[in-house]
Amino acid sequence: MLLELDPDIAQWLPEKSTFDQLMACEGNEYRKVKGRRTVEFGLGEKRYFIKIHRACGWGEVWKNWFSGKRLVTSAQMEWEAIARLRELGVPTLKVMGRGIRGKGPANLESFVITEALCDMVSLEQLTHDWGKLPSNQRVRLKHELLRQVAIIGRTIHRNGMNHRDFYLCHFLVKNRDWTQWQPGDPLTLHLIDLHRMQIRQSVPRRWLLKDLAGLLFSAMDCGLTENDLLRFAVIYWDRPTSFVLLEYRGVIRKVLRKALRLYVSFHGKPAPKPFGNRSSG
Repeated sequence: MLLELDPDIAQWLPEKSTFDQLMACEGNEYRKVKGRRTVEFGLGEKRYFIKIHRACGWGEVWKNWFSGKRLVTSAQMEWEAIARLRELGVPTLKVMGRGIRGKGPANLESFVITEALCDMVSLEQLTHDWGKLPSNQRVRLKHELLRQVAIIGRTIHRNGMNHRDFYLCHFLVKNRDWTQWQPGDPLTLHLIDLHRMQIRQSVPRRWLLKDLAGLLFSAMDCGLTENDLLRFAVIYWDRPTSFVLLEYRGVIRKVLRKALRLYVSFHGKPAPKPFGNRSSG
């Protein structure tokens, strides 16, 4: 059994049955799916999130194995992903506790505790509301967010990591009065929800395409232009525009087709321009 807690958390918990108490943690439940809960709770004056993974059983393991799916059986993937992102300088969560017990993938019980990121807004929420901003300010903010997202994507993919849920809702930024934001003001994106992240020597092509298509799909209602897409591609591949258009044209087309299919499947309608006039086939 592994049980590690930051002193700020350990001081509030009993020496015995600590693991059981954390597995039964109560608070503001953000998510509850089969075998997994995400709960926000407080200790002292600080707020935390805990992701709790219950034993899934051999039936679930074999079902996913035969269908070719990779089942997330513990919180270990998340704390390893957080550690790797922090090594790479990608802003993310801070692990305050972790634990795992049991043998074999079907019998594992585990948790990871992270410090709560307070007063944050997701890029999904921010871009949904930024139509209220003056046009020039919105464009400058869009360019800065696009730059940071492209750099984060480039960093993780070049270092063998793929997110698997690479959507705007999983980027958080400190909320503020955005009508007062100016270029040069502090603006740091945090990448979250890492429990399905994969780490290898290099990212297989199909998982790279999945991440990029998921990101584009989630951004199709943000008022992007073709120039925005090209701007992202140039930053992401860190190559001149002419090189990107020549060498990565095929990849860009595949990402766009996949993103369009996702949009139609999820929303039941064609994507807005400049995407909607393209074939999703």
